[in-house]
Amino acid sequence: MNKIIFNSADRPVLVYKRRNLKKCITELFRLERCSFQKISYIFCSDEYLLKLNNQYLNHNNYTDILTFLLSDKDKPIESEIYISMDRVKENAKTYKVSYQTELLRVMIHGALHLCGYDDKNKQAKAQMRKKEDFYMHL
Repeated sequence: MNKIIFNSADRPVLVYKRRNLKKCITELFRLERCSFQKISYIFCSDEYLLKLNNQYLNHNNYTDILTFLLSDKDKPIESEIYISMDRVKENAKTYKVSYQTELLRVMIHGALHLCGYDDKNKQAKAQMRKKEDFYMHL
């Protein structure tokens, strides 16, 4: 059974329309032909995510999302996706979109990473942005 879970690490977070979000993420995996077992979205602060970024990736910078694949490649995906709510709020202001819109974009972004997309160069970023836009409008 596919399971999508929303948790808070170090601060409470209000996630609207959870059922719709779960449907959107499930549809993304179906359309991308990726099977998943469990995706845990864990909402946290900048500082919490910075510690993870330092600990696991040796990066000393703020980021909006870290995606950890916990399953073997040949098994249905199990993952933890950490999202900085501070970055989501800041990005929403920067891009002049609502907090909920930016949160959805970041959640989709993490799911796309699990489906094999990356954003390491300009071309890959453009492809990922196009996919984000597609799933945002479902």
